[in-house]
Amino acid sequence: MRIAILTTDSREHYKDYVNPVPYFGTAPEALLQGFAQLKDVEVHVVCCAREAVKSPEKVAANIYYHALVVPKIGWMKTLYQGCIRATRKKLAEIQPDIVHGQGTERDCAISAVSSGFPNVLTIHGNMGLIAKVNRAKTFSFFWLAAQLEKRTIPRSQGVVCITRYTEEAVRSLAKRTWVVPNAVDASFFEINAEPPSGKLPRILCVGLICVRKNQNAFIRALDSLSPKGKFEVLFLGHKGPERAYVDEFTALIRDRPWCVYGGMADRAALKQHFREATALALPSLEDNCPMVVLEAMAARVPVVAANVGGLPDLIEEGKTGLFCDPLDARGMAGAMEAILRDNSLRRNLGQNGKQQAMVRFLPEMVAQRHVDIYREVLDARPKR
Repeated sequence: MRIAILTTDSREHYKDYVNPVPYFGTAPEALLQGFAQLKDVEVHVVCCAREAVKSPEKVAANIYYHALVVPKIGWMKTLYQGCIRATRKKLAEIQPDIVHGQGTERDCAISAVSSGFPNVLTIHGNMGLIAKVNRAKTFSFFWLAAQLEKRTIPRSQGVVCITRYTEEAVRSLAKRTWVVPNAVDASFFEINAEPPSGKLPRILCVGLICVRKNQNAFIRALDSLSPKGKFEVLFLGHKGPERAYVDEFTALIRDRPWCVYGGMADRAALKQHFREATALALPSLEDNCPMVVLEAMAARVPVVAANVGGLPDLIEEGKTGLFCDPLDARGMAGAMEAILRDNSLRRNLGQNGKQQAMVRFLPEMVAQRHVDIYREVLDARPKR
């Protein structure tokens, strides 16, 4: 089977055009790890970029890489017309059996459904729901992405939903849906978190600093705990574009010695943080399938997360993690106090989470499930 994966090269996302090696988001990267282990597939990764990049022909023995240069005018300003045309031209050369668009955030989904080939989509972030949470203004990026998502989904043969939350959001639009969680980079399964003795317990809070991720309310909620016991909360992630929120976050961090902002952590740094973490906290107001939760579970890090969106699909309360209400300061503080106080609870959550991750998130297993879906789509085509 010849598969075309349309995704975003992170060199475009970070404007890292001088890097000679392509790299991708954590979910597509792990899925490609899985495809690399399957002998009966040939995968072509197709990415659009605003500038030319040097790249290898292959990223694995059975995975080819294609970088397409699309001028600035061909992106969101023209609803990705340049990306659509460049992708169609390349796919006409590749002649895949099926095209898989990774995400509705940018050009990938619209290019997939405009490709002329059988196709499926994966929804990583539900743009309609994200636009709603952010109260996106008309013609803003989130608003436009949400409009494209609504018009793109019905044109695909189906949507691979990484949680039931996504499935519910797209059920009325999609011709067919399948629920398959994201894969996790295999190297995270090699980690077994072990907080060093003699150091303060460290809570990790990983994600874009923004209203949706809810860091500021989380900090205020933990004010009630800071006099009761010594601990540290390490925030990792880029500062988002919401200036007032980021300024408030910076002020909150500055006034609290138990809060530390560590900026953006690459995967190597995140793995090291996981090795020493007491727990991961995710107090989001909305989330679909945050990779950091899956990675923490694979690394045996106990998880405390908001009971929202797709998170109930990933965590079993009291067994593989703890839930909290992101709008309830007392509830967030109570969950964190429990995780900090009870060694036995932390150990059980970490061990159970890792066992669950090994059953559900291993790259080869997730990749094989995708191949089964592709075959199902191709088998359902009218016979000529």
